[in-house]
Amino acid sequence: MKIGIIPNLLKDQNLNVTRSILHWFANKDIEPILETDIAEKLNHKVTGLSREELYRSSDIIIVLGGDGTIINIARQSSQYNVPLFGINLGHLGFLAEAEISDMYMSLDKIAEGDYLIEKRMMLEATLENSKDETKKLLALNDFSITKGMISRMISFSVFINDSFFGLYSADGIVVSSPTGSTAYSLSAGGPIVSPELNVLIITPICPHTLQNRSLVVSEKDEVSIEICEENYEVMLSVDGQDSYRLNPGRIVKVRSSSCITNLVKLKQRNFFDVLRRKISER
Repeated sequence: MKIGIIPNLLKDQNLNVTRSILHWFANKDIEPILETDIAEKLNHKVTGLSREELYRSSDIIIVLGGDGTIINIARQSSQYNVPLFGINLGHLGFLAEAEISDMYMSLDKIAEGDYLIEKRMMLEATLENSKDETKKLLALNDFSITKGMISRMISFSVFINDSFFGLYSADGIVVSSPTGSTAYSLSAGGPIVSPELNVLIITPICPHTLQNRSLVVSEKDEVSIEICEENYEVMLSVDGQDSYRLNPGRIVKVRSSSCITNLVKLKQRNFFDVLRRKISER
């Protein structure tokens, strides 16, 4: 088995966790794969690869970090269909399957093939403007449209499958996947949705109306959000990591993506066990 290791250098600053995993691999029938800069930092005998080569060559990728690290790697690696196994070096760790305390026990299960692959729906957004120029973006958690530095609310229209749904004045709106239902969408008042479902969750952020309910639509539906002309500082955020400025009249279309995220799951854990424990830690 070939297993790639991608550490977050802000979390595993001295690469001690990475070293520990490599030492553990030495006694197993596992070939570790590292990026060139990580291999050089560790003076490891393994020849380092580029990030793309690592994605192509690995049977599983161990991601060392928090949820943000896993989400970032998920967007990059989704086209290669390689499963991700997260070891939590962050705070909540909804997506991480192991903690440092049970890391070796979890790695034993992977070496023995005692795990499942869970498929997580991803979202795709298309940005359109008056010049018929388009840009496609990929998200595991969500796309959020929010006001910039100004304090006033923004106005936008929401369409479902090109049918007008509503005109909002609000601080913004979140369109999330089931995976993202425990992230920004939850903070904005949205529902928690099992990741086994393939749906889109639409949640307005602090709307200036009593009709502030979230809406759950099918994975076959397309959600379009048109920024009204009087807005001049509106931002689109992708998984809370990448951002793009939206000019007045800009249209963002969100749908389910053909790409998916594959997560390695150990058999003794399930979403509701993790949810109960992690929510109580907040």
